[in-house]
Amino acid sequence: MPEFSKMRKPDVKIVILGDMNVGKTSLLHRYTERKFKDTVSTVGGAFFLKQWGPYNISIWDTAGREQFHGLGSMYCRGAAAVILTYDLTNWHSLAELEERFLSLTDTANHDCIYAIVGNKADLTGNQAQQVAGQDGPTEDQGEGGGVNPPSACPTPPASPVLLSRVTLNKQVSREDAVSLYGRILRYKGMDESNCLPADKMCFETSAKTGYNVDALFETLFDMVLPSILRNRTEREQSPTVDLEDHKETGKRTRARCC
Repeated sequence: MPEFSKMRKPDVKIVILGDMNVGKTSLLHRYTERKFKDTVSTVGGAFFLKQWGPYNISIWDTAGREQFHGLGSMYCRGAAAVILTYDLTNWHSLAELEERFLSLTDTANHDCIYAIVGNKADLTGNQAQQVAGQDGPTEDQGEGGGVNPPSACPTPPASPVLLSRVTLNKQVSREDAVSLYGRILRYKGMDESNCLPADKMCFETSAKTGYNVDALFETLFDMVLPSILRNRTEREQSPTVDLEDHKETGKRTRARCC
């Protein structure tokens, strides 16, 4: 197998769950491509690979529609973290996390990390409506240098402007999200005193403006590092045969015999 392919094997998996139209795919596009896209509903699931320092993290974007519901547990198998996403302007989308999606995480790792994420914050208040003048970095502000905002900040602009003045009623409060996080821990049989606190695991984001999106993903990446290191140690202690390498070796052997 080519060396590049070996380097790109994922070290750990993160899965995004949530009802349709809450903005799961848009969150991923905002983080990975630094821009907001009008997207169509995901069919089945989609796979993204993010390099985080020397590690490769796979992020699975799942479909929220009921006809694809059964696939969720398959995508969650072996997940180190799950992002449970809802729409801040839609109470039903929060209720659906507990009623429809939580049981899908039974196939995740026993020490899986859970983040509760309320998206579309730009529709509920002025703070999250502030955006940069462009969706993505310019030639002077590319990935290799220039003025990139600190990752822990909600993507503050150099010259903020406001989006539409139209706002919607915020139907889900932070207290609602914190309460759900506590119920998830109890459902999983976890001791809350030994788990990550709710104030670190409940986020409000805007895929449209980039508000808190970097903070969400990079916080989780830091938290799954122990899982990455454990997985690498287990692979080193229990090496497996690379079938691609074996196949190529077999081809070369047969060529010499002929």
